[in-house]
Amino acid sequence: MNSPSRNNPMYLATSSAVAAPAAVALPKSIIFGTAGIGGCLGWCVVHPFNTIAVRSNLASASGRTFSLSAMLKTNGFLSVYDGLSAGVARQVFYATTRFGLFETFRDILHEYRGKTDFASRVGVGAITGGIAAYISCPMEVCVIRMSNDSSLPVDERRNYKSLPDTFTRILKEEGVAAFWRGSQPFVARAMMVGVFQVATLDQFKDFYAQQLSQKRNSISNVFCAAMTSGLIYSVATMPLEAAKNRMASQKADAVTGKLPYTGTFQTLSKVSADSGFLSLYNGFAPYYLRCGGHTVCMFVFVQMMRDMYKEKM
Repeated sequence: MNSPSRNNPMYLATSSAVAAPAAVALPKSIIFGTAGIGGCLGWCVVHPFNTIAVRSNLASASGRTFSLSAMLKTNGFLSVYDGLSAGVARQVFYATTRFGLFETFRDILHEYRGKTDFASRVGVGAITGGIAAYISCPMEVCVIRMSNDSSLPVDERRNYKSLPDTFTRILKEEGVAAFWRGSQPFVARAMMVGVFQVATLDQFKDFYAQQLSQKRNSISNVFCAAMTSGLIYSVATMPLEAAKNRMASQKADAVTGKLPYTGTFQTLSKVSADSGFLSLYNGFAPYYLRCGGHTVCMFVFVQMMRDMYKEKM
């Protein structure tokens, strides 16, 4: 029977590989709990980058030029934390289900097939990423709305007061379906992140260990590998992120009542035709810092918490 390598990329994030269940097996409550807490802590670090990325991308959608200095001057430094409560709430659903389900599905597949190989990890990562994204989509819509609202012209603002206010107003004013606007590109993006993250992170750990004489799985090694992996999946998923942002924040036409964006490919095609394909990459730098930074912070936090739990066992 083939056993999964302890060096696979998701092993770092989850540290409960099936290769040695007696030594590292963790209760499901710890697996899901640490995944969720790690995701929340990591998001607190990178949320400002997400706010900047969302505002930059949506500014281009409305024909405006985004300026970070102007944003800080007008709204203050703390404006980069607009929507933080929704972002953390999203991680409760997204990170918990994504990495918790990854380990659960991976172990079930291992029992069925008798092995866990690279292909199965990629497949499980894509499936669980998509499931987690769909579950957390309502919070994603709230994040986008709250993060971008104060940057809009005064007459276009929705003036959300808090996460509960945002959630209840969307539900009351637009209906439950509004929570899943942008779910298609969000799910597709999450599946691609799972694939690219799983496929590249481990390779880059080996690369940096050899080229920079780093100790494999050390903090510096994880940091460099995660930031590089984050760059690759940021390039691959940024158009889907842009499509999701536009679909989630859009308003119906005042005359016709129709929404400008109706689906993933329609959104990508419309934006490319109207503004050029590269406009989908507006806000890429902060988006990359969010992706790579969250990968690093989350993986490190999860590993630390699980190591602490094992020490007390």
